[in-house]
Amino acid sequence: MNQAIHQTDRPFNSEADTEQRDAQPGPQPIEASLPCAISSEALLRGQPSITIAHQGAIYRLQTTRQGKLILTK
Repeated sequence: MNQAIHQTDRPFNSEADTEQRDAQPGPQPIEASLPCAISSEALLRGQPSITIAHQGAIYRLQTTRQGKLILTK
C-alpha cells in the first residue's frame, strides 16, 4: 500500500517553514548598532596608565597587576 505524504504531515518548524516565513514581506527587526570598540592596548600603547580629558575634567585610565582597568577622576 503506497501512502502519499501531504505537506501537512511534515514537522511544523521545519527549515522550509522558517525560510518561507523569513521570505515574507513585513516588519523586519532593527539591529542595534554596536558602539565603537577600541582595544586597551591601542589606548595605553604599552604604558601602565594614560590621562583622558573629558568635558573639562581629567581622568586617569590605568591597568592593575591582575590586568584589569581602573578609571579614576
